[in-house]
Amino acid sequence: MKSSQKLPHEPVSAWWGLICLYAELLSGCSTVQTETNKLKSMVVEPAPDAGFIERPELQSKRADLPFQKVWVKAGFDASHYKELVVAPVNTRYMLEMDWLHQLSSANLLSDAKKDIEEIGVYFHDQVVKEFKEDPNQRFRVIEYPSEHKQPALRLELALIEINPSQPALHAAGWLTPGGGTAAGFVNKRRAAFEGRLRDLQTAEVVATFADRDMQDAGPIDLTRLSWYGPAKGIMERWAKQFVEIANKKPGEVVGDPAPFTVRPF
Repeated sequence: MKSSQKLPHEPVSAWWGLICLYAELLSGCSTVQTETNKLKSMVVEPAPDAGFIERPELQSKRADLPFQKVWVKAGFDASHYKELVVAPVNTRYMLEMDWLHQLSSANLLSDAKKDIEEIGVYFHDQVVKEFKEDPNQRFRVIEYPSEHKQPALRLELALIEINPSQPALHAAGWLTPGGGTAAGFVNKRRAAFEGRLRDLQTAEVVATFADRDMQDAGPIDLTRLSWYGPAKGIMERWAKQFVEIANKKPGEVVGDPAPFTVRPF
């Protein structure tokens, strides 16, 4: 690419604003949480709606939350609820990812599907772990709805996207030099989910939310020899944010810790 050629869909003013914002973050300003949310909105576009949320058009961006799309039922009082059920993570939407169907053999596709199931379990277990280890013990985590003794919520999550980096695909043996398998997805390192909160007693959905995030790839990802290495870090971050949001007080901002950089490689 010639040095005079502009990056597609990235105006110079947007990149300059990104650089200035990132510099401000590093300076440790008092509004760092709000600013990290702004930084993320400039770097990561929301994922297309997958269908797990029935009325995605009701969602909007909230400056006090790290997720890109949020809807909360009017009058919903989270403090009323004391227990939480974390449902098994839905992964069926991930089977529709384009790159998955570009794999060169049935064996690779079978391996990928098995990995996707394991990733869903990993995400679920991380969320449960973070809530159980929450110093504030905001919710008592219960495994089965029949165990609930106090007003309870059910957290339902769907992983809808994981885009591996090209180096990770090489490390997993799914890409050969010069090969075309999944070659269109280079260094994206993104993952996305959709989620909803449901009143366990009434089965009514009281909140929905969706997010896409990114993670830098590095040597630690390649040593895992897995295409989903970067996504695990993203899911760990989401799990922590769920707990932070649960403990959020009025007026507080829960932001992204900006663990990523703007480098493309």
